[in-house]
Amino acid sequence: MPQTPSEDPGHPGPLRRLSLAELRRRTSMKWRTYPPDVLPLWVAEMDVPLAAPVVRAITEAVACGDTGYPAGTEYASALSGFARERWGWDGIAVERTTIVPDVMLGVVEVLKLVTRAGDPVVVNCPVYPPFYPFVSHMDRRVVEAPLGPDLRIDPVALEAAFRRAAAGGGRPAFLLCSPHNPTGTVHSAEELAGVAALAARYGVRVVADEIHAPLVTRDTAFVPYLSVPGAADGLSLMSASKAWNLAGIKAALAVAGPAAAEDLARMPEEVGHGPSHVGVLAHTAALREGGGWLDALLADVDDNRRLLAALLAEQLPAVRYRPAAGTFLAWLDCRPLGLGDNPAEVFLARGRVALSPGPDFGTGGAGHVRLNLATSPEVLTEAVRRMAAAVA
Repeated sequence: MPQTPSEDPGHPGPLRRLSLAELRRRTSMKWRTYPPDVLPLWVAEMDVPLAAPVVRAITEAVACGDTGYPAGTEYASALSGFARERWGWDGIAVERTTIVPDVMLGVVEVLKLVTRAGDPVVVNCPVYPPFYPFVSHMDRRVVEAPLGPDLRIDPVALEAAFRRAAAGGGRPAFLLCSPHNPTGTVHSAEELAGVAALAARYGVRVVADEIHAPLVTRDTAFVPYLSVPGAADGLSLMSASKAWNLAGIKAALAVAGPAAAEDLARMPEEVGHGPSHVGVLAHTAALREGGGWLDALLADVDDNRRLLAALLAEQLPAVRYRPAAGTFLAWLDCRPLGLGDNPAEVFLARGRVALSPGPDFGTGGAGHVRLNLATSPEVLTEAVRRMAAAVA
């Protein structure tokens, strides 16, 4: 059975344990979308072995044939304990949670509870690309509220967007990304309280995608949206999938603030059939027993932030990068390179490095790329070398 770094302090961290050859044996989207000569640093999969508690949970379930339908509230209890320990927040009441297939499908189901067809949904762009099609495919319309130049929530832009959203009547919502993808920004308690105050003023319901919540540096406070004053009618989607690399075994939780409990209670019962039972077991084990592995991962990601900054300063000094406190993603401003709206095309064609194209993230994404830091220092170093060679 593999050991976590916390069980074996002398072992390398999760991002330093797998070779490129081992990783290329994987058959997931990250490793099969592009030819073998491409370094894939795009989609949010991590180059890590699974945490030992997760491996145990999955192996034991398969060994005894425990592969039926999900049941119970153990996942919610585990998340509640994790929130209490990590964020000092005792606000997850198990009775105000429900299991959903994954965070984005949970977002859709929650938005159906608090909005109607044709209603506006505000987003802070540039933002996680699936926000756009998921909202539009459920017959809602996206209203953009661009981030400020500091890549933080701009209260003036947000209020203007709320005002536009409320002007047409209906039931507007705000789909908050916290921590923010792609910038890695970790919103402060003051910023989130400001969001809640604006939402109350304009009658906007807040739905928070907090999938990256565990992926915050230990010296930065993650603030759950539902913990701030005025957020009692908000709803949140949380999961262990990003922090423990469990996207392929789906499970997530919708969490309601006290004033949104009746909304969540209207969630159709069949939505709870979508999550994987094995996924629920794996996510529960991660939240309850995977803290040491997570700490080692966070240290590795932080090392890679520093490494990326140094590599860019040396080899691509025109690229602007602000190391952030959240996620394992890096948002690179490549506009000074003069590569057009989609520099990812150039880095792929000339450098054989796959990055997420900035334009996919909405307004403010042109000229940018998103780079996945959750890889080994060796792969990251080679990727930047190739990127530099591509524009030499």
